[in-house]
Amino acid sequence: RSLRVDVRINPKKRGHPANRRKSPPLILKRVMRISIGRIGWHILTVLVSVVLSNEHDSLCDEKKGEICAEPIHTVIRLAKRDDELARRIAADHDMHVKGEPFLDTHYFLYHSETTRTRRHKRAIVERLDTHPAVEWVEEQRPKRRVKRDYILLDNDSRHANPFRRSVLSRDGTRRSQRQQPQSPREIPSLPFPDPLYKDQWYLHGGAVGGYDMNVRQAWVQGYAGRNVSVSILDDGIQRDHPDLAANYDPLASTDINDHDDDPTPQNNGDNKHGTRCAGEVAAIAGNNQCGVGVAYKAKIGGVRMLDGAVSDSVEAASLSLNQDHIDIYSASWGPEDDGKTFDGPGPLAREAFYRGIKNGRGGKGNIFVWASGNGGSRQDSCSADGYTTSVYTLPWYLEECPSSIATTYSSADFRQPAIVTVDVPGGCTDKHTGTSASAPLAAGIIALALEANPELTWRDMQHLVLRTANWKPLENNPGWSRNGVGRMVSNKFGYGLMDGGALVNMAKTWKTVPEQHICTYEYRLANPNPRPIVGRFQLNFTLDVNGCESGTPVLYLEHVQVHATVRYLKRGDLKLTLFSPSGTRSVLLPPRPQDFNANGFHKWPFLSVQQWGEDPRGTWLLMVESVTTNPAATGTFHDWTLLLYGTADPAQPGDPVYSATPATSQGVLSRVQQLTSQKRTFSKRPQAFSRVRQMPIPSGPAQRQWVPQRPQPQSVFQQQQQQSAATFGQWVWDPVAQRWVWSRRIRKHEPPSVPHRRRYKH
Repeated sequence: RSLRVDVRINPKKRGHPANRRKSPPLILKRVMRISIGRIGWHILTVLVSVVLSNEHDSLCDEKKGEICAEPIHTVIRLAKRDDELARRIAADHDMHVKGEPFLDTHYFLYHSETTRTRRHKRAIVERLDTHPAVEWVEEQRPKRRVKRDYILLDNDSRHANPFRRSVLSRDGTRRSQRQQPQSPREIPSLPFPDPLYKDQWYLHGGAVGGYDMNVRQAWVQGYAGRNVSVSILDDGIQRDHPDLAANYDPLASTDINDHDDDPTPQNNGDNKHGTRCAGEVAAIAGNNQCGVGVAYKAKIGGVRMLDGAVSDSVEAASLSLNQDHIDIYSASWGPEDDGKTFDGPGPLAREAFYRGIKNGRGGKGNIFVWASGNGGSRQDSCSADGYTTSVYTLPWYLEECPSSIATTYSSADFRQPAIVTVDVPGGCTDKHTGTSASAPLAAGIIALALEANPELTWRDMQHLVLRTANWKPLENNPGWSRNGVGRMVSNKFGYGLMDGGALVNMAKTWKTVPEQHICTYEYRLANPNPRPIVGRFQLNFTLDVNGCESGTPVLYLEHVQVHATVRYLKRGDLKLTLFSPSGTRSVLLPPRPQDFNANGFHKWPFLSVQQWGEDPRGTWLLMVESVTTNPAATGTFHDWTLLLYGTADPAQPGDPVYSATPATSQGVLSRVQQLTSQKRTFSKRPQAFSRVRQMPIPSGPAQRQWVPQRPQPQSVFQQQQQQSAATFGQWVWDPVAQRWVWSRRIRKHEPPSVPHRRRYKH
């Protein structure tokens, strides 16, 4: 099994013995010329054929955390909960029911054999699908999910010492002789005797400018998260930790990986993430150990679900755990933050989100707090993360996207003091960082508000966080703009820094918001075929919106979603920008240089909260453009849909009424022309475009904003290449494939002016 054969057969030699044998086509299509004898070809072909005849699943990389040999996992849905029927169905297919049902009627079935072929797996799923009692079935496959702690600090790196578990002991004394950063300022009097409270700079004015998250104002009023239950969805929590044990909530805890009720993580030095997040929320105050949790009287639980293969069913079972008891779910994980991944929740996880906001907490809705990701240094965007672009979650910063509502403090590198919390086994740490540290702080502040007003719904909480966020501590950062109702907003920080005191004060007198309506508009191309796009382009698509006045009106916006389908040679070169009738500009998807995917995205939900409170009536504009420097890059634009979430009445009785004049198509296009008329600069290969010619935008649903000129030849060789392409190749419409293709005539004799022959397929 450890042998890896890296030899590929040349299929051009038709008379070769290896090609006369009936070898697997997967091998024959991979071409590399090698020197090997006739007998060697026979032996190699036989060995490769035997290996591939078993139809094993594709190889995986254990170093990346991928699962190489997994049994058959499937999920079935029955019409109603019937444990006995589920066991009979599993037995009929040589399978077993694993764990308790989730989402009421969904059962997890598995087969312990790991040598099943893909064909056999498909056959089992097909037989389950034909069973009369099974409404739905799906095979479960592992997903790549990473913890968002991002920064690996000195003496706390899993690469340097993977079994180093703690930096500090419970009394706050150092276990390492390394010089630690000093407390940001001296605190003359401390309300808590906990030894590391003085290092919790984010709780008592230790940030730049003397700011903090104003949590002490809530504490002074007596709010500490009582009767609020928070569950950490992670790799488990140490339930007997001295700084957590008194607040541990078994009803908010379970082990999805091992299918039991104990969320204690494995003692291997790597599973400390969930325990650290739990300490930020509910570390006990006044016990002379570690620091203080933001909601130090809240009940804390944990779901062990990241310490194994993470599939759609694992996520759904975690998100749907005891939704009537748990108030807040905090998750500091998600897809890879590598700047090239588009991924999000599957159908089961989406169903768990929906049931949580509809039925959780007695109908008031669960609150899902999500870390937005740590891919900012790789120019990643949380718009490519389907968890943060969900209407039902509260995303927290570090990657830029218009779905962020607010932010909390964290740290960016080892030179800055990080977050103080508990650690395994039974210790403390002051090295917790990244958005992993940001999301639990937000969950703790929300717990304070829920104690002040337990009747708050999930939408009430989003309104409160947005209205009480303070942008002043972050005003020196670039990227702030004012939306249509006068609120300052940023792609990186949302509406600003969370303010615990202001949130609690507003929550005490808050009235439940009106019912949410959804208004949908679908853009249709004049030509039913996808629109071809070539090279560097810019397309403007407009939609006239009346707010669904005849049905369920939306006159006060909350969330705005754009579902778009685009195919392009390099997905990372695409940029999507949305303009509201009030002129608010939201970059739905910035360029991502690391993303070389050629499939684009299909019906991807881009979310923006930057138009919150605006009147949606008027003309909306979606600008789709490319920043490529490759004039031969091709793709197609298929469709887009605009979804408006909001209310017919103001959120609160005393709210001001913003009645902006509805923008016309020509007015919005003129506004876009003003915003895009600035001089453009190119960071990569600026010589590829001699200059950019600004074109006036005529009226119409989709027109080009500007057209790049053909680059001027820089050498004789480039002139020869251009002459050859113009003479022997052109773009033609293929009526069968329904797309534009590049047509070339292969010449038998090259003219002597061409230095050497090159053949390209586009």
